[in-house]
Amino acid sequence: MTHAPQIKIPATYMRGGTSKGVFFKLTDLPPAAQVAGPDRDSLLMRVIGSPDPYGKQIDGMGGATSSTSKTVILSKSSRPDHDVDYLFGQVSIDQAFVDWSGNCGNLSAAVGPFAIANGLVDADRIPENGIATVRIWQANIGKTIVNHVPITNGQVQETGDFELDGVTFPAAEIKVEFLDPADEGEGEGGSMFPTGNVVDDFEVPGEGTFRATFINSGIPTIFLDAEALGYTGTELQDAINSDPTALARFEKIRAYGAVRMGLIASPEQAAARQHTPKIAFVSKPRAYTASSGKAIGEKDVDLLVRALSMGKLHHAMMGTASVAIATAAAVPGTLVNLAAGGGERTGVRFGHPSGTLQVGAEAKLVDGEWTVTKAIMSRSARVLMEGWVKVPWAPKPAG
Repeated sequence: MTHAPQIKIPATYMRGGTSKGVFFKLTDLPPAAQVAGPDRDSLLMRVIGSPDPYGKQIDGMGGATSSTSKTVILSKSSRPDHDVDYLFGQVSIDQAFVDWSGNCGNLSAAVGPFAIANGLVDADRIPENGIATVRIWQANIGKTIVNHVPITNGQVQETGDFELDGVTFPAAEIKVEFLDPADEGEGEGGSMFPTGNVVDDFEVPGEGTFRATFINSGIPTIFLDAEALGYTGTELQDAINSDPTALARFEKIRAYGAVRMGLIASPEQAAARQHTPKIAFVSKPRAYTASSGKAIGEKDVDLLVRALSMGKLHHAMMGTASVAIATAAAVPGTLVNLAAGGGERTGVRFGHPSGTLQVGAEAKLVDGEWTVTKAIMSRSARVLMEGWVKVPWAPKPAG
């Protein structure tokens, strides 16, 4: 029996923030995968090594976690005042689908560096030394992101002394701005608070009624109170991820929350929408020891946040969820804001399993509704490997 050979595709394996993913230029993909559809999805799944019933992604580039089962497709933007179009695909580990419903905020920091290095940004916009401002159109959610990328001798500077909890080694700082991050056009009326409230009583059959903040900013997110769930907010990954009952409970709450936000019609549909919404729980500051062994004092943070991604507690914090945290903290009365002490604030430092993160947002009340103009955070990014990814794949025959 004759088997088709592997194909090879130019690709770059990059870290962005606390995530890793395989980056492609749209024009480097096989023609059948340059357009959305089953061929593109099957290619990306095979690159990453999914679906894998063993949950390891051994036969692919994925790392078998939500932070490492990621793909990015970039192209020169045809939109005015933008440099690059950015499409993000979250590849399911054990199921055969790619979730295109949201963005990856961490990998957003790697988009500018990749775009500069791969000729997607006009040369006259790149200084010989200084900061290059890369204007990104996030195609999944229809929003603008701006990367401020350090340049040395005409090249992206990747090394530096900026430390990011959740990343082992220091690197160059990249400031990331999420412009008008609220309202992804989904949910009831498509507003920042899809229920119309900053806090709701949220009933989950068989689990009880919880106070919850539902927000569309950065990514649709459900915030709950840690104590109401039986937690302190200081938990590390193993405390949640080694408990199948807890994971099933969180997924059930997330599914009903997705219905409450108007993202899906029934809880059963949540299984095919693993990437969004996110679910997180918050608490007032407490001292704890981060996963690295670093001691986090009560006075080191304004609040604690733990968030789940793709059914597991995240080892640090998703970038898009950080935008949601920044936005919710800036709006008086949300669970995030109350955990941070309440009142008006333009920034918070929150504690996560790997350490702490400072985020900021500018929110204001307009005609009775809260809106946010931008959220800001610092990340770093680095090329880990570049060349070709080899994959046994062929498009499905027409018809």
